Amino acid sequence: MKSGSLSRIITVQRAATAVSEAGTPVQTWSDLATLRAEMVELGTVEQIKAHGAVDETGIVFRTRFLAGVTNADRVVFDGQPFNLKSVIVIGRNRGLELRAEALA
Repeated sequence: MKSGSLSRIITVQRAATAVSEAGTPVQTWSDLATLRAEMVELGTVEQIKAHGAVDETGIVFRTRFLAGVTNADRVVFDGQPFNLKSVIVIGRNRGLELRAEALA
C-alpha cells in the first residue's frame, strides 16, 4: 500500500450507550481514529425490498491496519456516515479493507 494513494480522510466511530436526562438509553458515537485511506469503489445500486425500490450507496476504503475495528463501528467520510458491512485484513496486519453502506 503506497502512501500516495491514501488521499482521503475518514473517521472510524464506535457506538456507546448513554442515559438521557429522562432516563432512557441513547446511542451516541465517539471517534475511535482518524485515518488516511484510499477510496477504491463508490457505487449506487437500486434494489427492490419489501417496502419498494431502495437506492443503496456502497463504498470501499483501504487504509493502514488498525486493531479492533469491527462491523459494529461506522465510518464518516465527507460528513456522511457509512455503516460497516465487512472489515477485511490485508496481508499480515498491513492494512484494512472497509466495505460500507450509506446510512439512510
